[in-house]
Amino acid sequence: MAGTGIVIGLLLGIAGKLLYTKTDDRVSRVREHLPGSNCGGCGYSGCDGMAAAIVKGDAEPGGCMQCDKEERAAICEILGKEDLSASERKVAVVRCSGTCDKTKFVYDYYGLNECHRVALVPGRGSKSCAYACTGLGSCVRTCPTGAMTVVNGRAQVDQKRCVGCGACLRVCPNDIIELIPVTAKYVVACKSQEKGKAVREMCQAGCIGCGICQKMCPSGAITLTNNIAHIDQSLCTRCGVCASKCPAKVIRVQNITETVQTAEEKKENATNE
Repeated sequence: MAGTGIVIGLLLGIAGKLLYTKTDDRVSRVREHLPGSNCGGCGYSGCDGMAAAIVKGDAEPGGCMQCDKEERAAICEILGKEDLSASERKVAVVRCSGTCDKTKFVYDYYGLNECHRVALVPGRGSKSCAYACTGLGSCVRTCPTGAMTVVNGRAQVDQKRCVGCGACLRVCPNDIIELIPVTAKYVVACKSQEKGKAVREMCQAGCIGCGICQKMCPSGAITLTNNIAHIDQSLCTRCGVCASKCPAKVIRVQNITETVQTAEEKKENATNE
């Protein structure tokens, strides 16, 4: 038995030497500068996968939206890169204004408290608008940072807590949640593809597809497809013409308080220095 143990030990030692794979210590060093929330917003299974992809060159050093400027700079230093190509932070927004006081209900729903379940019943839920937020809160339970809540029958996002991971998008059966840059100011808070008359019968705060916003936008940032307007945030100049001209008042201002405060704080700090 002792001889057998010695032989097995020698074989394992030899196998370990022959099958040894050299690991890049930069992976663990990069991993230390990632948040560790494993939200999946980067498109990888978690922070370990993201770190490996960054070192391999398959992902950008600034690909994690949760990393601040200092963390991204540290990652670039580890990789020996000078250029910091970080993407602008994005946050989720719910493109629906159908709260309980603004939309009509056609029946009472009694069943599993899951959005994808109610989407299978007639009308995709108890609200008369089949494109509306079901209000059952699957996005709330999925959000890893607690940024989602349901108020008055409609989901809403605390953009200060949102990390742009996209988890809420993946569980929303009506596809009404969208990721936009945190600096974006205006969004069309509706996804209904019904025509104007039908929209007015269903909801007091829906896009009627009139196209006025598209015609009045000076930068051509708004398009109208399937009776619903959409803003291309990369073209939007935040002039506010669309919001002021919208007869349904469905183009609303986003919560950019955090961004504005940060800019003001930086300005104040620079003045003090």
